[in-house]
Amino acid sequence: MKRNHKRYLRSGDLRFAVCCAVLTLLFLPLRRACAQDALPGCPRLQETAFDCDTLMVCGQRTDTLPVPLIVLPAAFRQLGGNELIDSVGILKPFWEKLRMLRLGIATDTIRIVHVGDSHIRGHIFPETTGGRLQQTFGALSYTDVGINGAFCVTFTRPERVADIAALRPDLVILSFGTNESHNRRYNSMLHYRQMDELVRMLRDRLPGIPMLMTTPPGSYESFRQRRRRRTYKINPRTSVAVQTIRRFADANGLAVWDMYEAFGGVRRACLNWREAGLMRPDHVHYLPEGYVLQGEMFYRALLKAYNDYCSQ
Repeated sequence: MKRNHKRYLRSGDLRFAVCCAVLTLLFLPLRRACAQDALPGCPRLQETAFDCDTLMVCGQRTDTLPVPLIVLPAAFRQLGGNELIDSVGILKPFWEKLRMLRLGIATDTIRIVHVGDSHIRGHIFPETTGGRLQQTFGALSYTDVGINGAFCVTFTRPERVADIAALRPDLVILSFGTNESHNRRYNSMLHYRQMDELVRMLRDRLPGIPMLMTTPPGSYESFRQRRRRRTYKINPRTSVAVQTIRRFADANGLAVWDMYEAFGGVRRACLNWREAGLMRPDHVHYLPEGYVLQGEMFYRALLKAYNDYCSQ
């Protein structure tokens, strides 16, 4: 009887040991899972490799820039949005070049060529924008190529396109529309075809180079009835030319800065400039202070678009 009892105890001990072993195996993964290190969060800045796109904590870039404030004349009212429109992201390669230049990763000079009419030929508008960009990014050249009285079709000569291509631009800016809209027989379809011809010729010589268009700032047209003094009224065709430029840019993958809308559009663009006393007596061109303001606003729009790229 005692032998059977001992045998029973031994078999019971064995069953108990087996049960303990099974329970240990079952709960071991759970303990390991509970003891697992927490998932790593955003990498610390000092642990980020140099070529990791300079991402900050939680994926934000570190290289956005403050956008300076501009004190506008008191007469300026009902302003529009001061921003670049780039629906297809054509400027992304250009923004990346600027970012690499600013970080010191790239050292090659970035070249911008600004082509246009007398507003560009006067130098003040493009030189203001170019100077601000050079102060911000360093090794950057900004060349203006303007012709008094020019239409966009003025630059469709092969030799003029070749001259632009010879400057080896990283970005081409096209600023036309004032002279087109001063033709009282203005035809938006003809204007569209002329822009298409110029852009096609530039793209043939500069494949892959992004282009940005600006709209005209607004102007007046003059009238004189018999021997009365010359009078001026807002040119109603400017707004049509602006819409044609925006429509062309959108359809052909170009970025656009709508200066006309930024300074008040149909309702206030011309009135703002005139009431602030920034237009010349011809009511078409601007005083130096007006062109400086245009250049500063353009620089702000470019810098905001650059920051948007760096924040993606």
